[in-house]
Amino acid sequence: MSEKVRVRFAPSPTGFLHIGGARTALFNWLYARRMGGTFILRIEDTDLARSTKESEEAIIHDLKWLGLDWDEGPEIGGDFGPYRQTDRLNLYREATEKLLANGQAYHCYCTPEELEARREEAAKKGVPFKYDGRCYHLTEQEKAAKEQAGIKPVVRFHIPSGIGNVVVDDLVRGRVEFDSEGLGDFIIVKSDGIPAYNFAVVIDDYNMKMTHIIRAEEHLPNTPRQILLYQALGYEMPKFAHISMILGPDRTKLSKRHGATSVTQYEEQGYLPEALVNYLSLLGWSPEEERELYLPQELCKIFSLDRVAKNPAVFDNDKLNWMNGSYIRQKDVAELTQMVMPYLQEKGYATAQPEGEELTKLQMMIASVKDHLDVLSQITDRLDVFFTEDIVIADPHLRDTLQGEQIPQVMTAFKEKIAAMEDLTVENVQQMLKKLPKELGLKPKLVLFPIRVALTGLGAGPELYNLIPILGKEKVYQRLEMSLEQVK
Repeated sequence: MSEKVRVRFAPSPTGFLHIGGARTALFNWLYARRMGGTFILRIEDTDLARSTKESEEAIIHDLKWLGLDWDEGPEIGGDFGPYRQTDRLNLYREATEKLLANGQAYHCYCTPEELEARREEAAKKGVPFKYDGRCYHLTEQEKAAKEQAGIKPVVRFHIPSGIGNVVVDDLVRGRVEFDSEGLGDFIIVKSDGIPAYNFAVVIDDYNMKMTHIIRAEEHLPNTPRQILLYQALGYEMPKFAHISMILGPDRTKLSKRHGATSVTQYEEQGYLPEALVNYLSLLGWSPEEERELYLPQELCKIFSLDRVAKNPAVFDNDKLNWMNGSYIRQKDVAELTQMVMPYLQEKGYATAQPEGEELTKLQMMIASVKDHLDVLSQITDRLDVFFTEDIVIADPHLRDTLQGEQIPQVMTAFKEKIAAMEDLTVENVQQMLKKLPKELGLKPKLVLFPIRVALTGLGAGPELYNLIPILGKEKVYQRLEMSLEQVK
């Protein structure tokens, strides 16, 4: 086996790319990049009933969006293809014939109904069900009779008794032992001739010369069966590393009830790929430095398997939102404007191709709220204050702020200041607002907060010196009149 690191991500195209699968892909990609190795994408599409081309395309899109480029696989090929399992059936047939010929596999004619009856019987006795190997001892005449009866057999791998424990030397979990007596002869080829997962994955990983298998902890129980197949086929084994599960905040397996679970959903909600990569990298892995923000190219230089944790990782949406907001704040306004444009256009806040004064105004708005965004999809809510035609002060506490005895004086002075300004720039408005409370002999809170409420109907939002120049004099007057009319 080559000394150069070769790792793979091998999704089944039966749905969207789950956030746990994305983390597995990321760890493989980071390890390959860290070690100067090769990252392979392989599509495991042998679940014919559930696999779809649409799911495959969605997974490929999500990996590209995350920036996880592969060195071999669909779209680019490679020396060890094909990279879809349904295109590799001849390899599985050859391996099956080899195991059948040397007695390490056999045809099993037990029907699903018979197997279900035995499962129920085992359950009544309170013992785990395992296949008892009865078809291993069928004579040629008995097999012929089954064939003549129209029973299509599966192929099972035979586990001899007395071979002891199967040992997995895991790079993350350490030494793990499994009792071979509890495994039972397992199916390697289904009755339709399609290989079972444990069989196909071993043949593919060997023929694609994988050096390391980095995958989710849920695959650990599959590993002893795969090790026995490696041994039976005379294959050199790769190294295994099983990474911990991702749990929701309630410490149960991450699922839809915890919120978004697919990469597509995170993209649609306005998370940035670099933020999601950064966050996923810290779920079950810890860098030596005490910092939390890492660009993908930085992670490629420091990732290592020896710092991957055994314990489950807990998904924290608040932390992801904080991290995503940090990356948003690093974007310049021009780039951020392009990123949020689909949301603005869908809401009707931007034309198909904004330019000139419209684009300048949009950029001013976005600059005024960018520090308050956790995800890009929040942009329309944050910009509502600029586009609304009707100011409604629903909160009784906010209405009270416009009924203080100083309000007539404040509003009159404010309108006069706005009217006197020839150039309504951010700098000019900021200076005016800074001086106004002193000129009126009032605390800033008694002056600036009522102006905010009158202009927005809200107690928080963009800075007034950003808001006022964007609104312009006419809208400022209209909003003041509308708000003060409500509290008469």
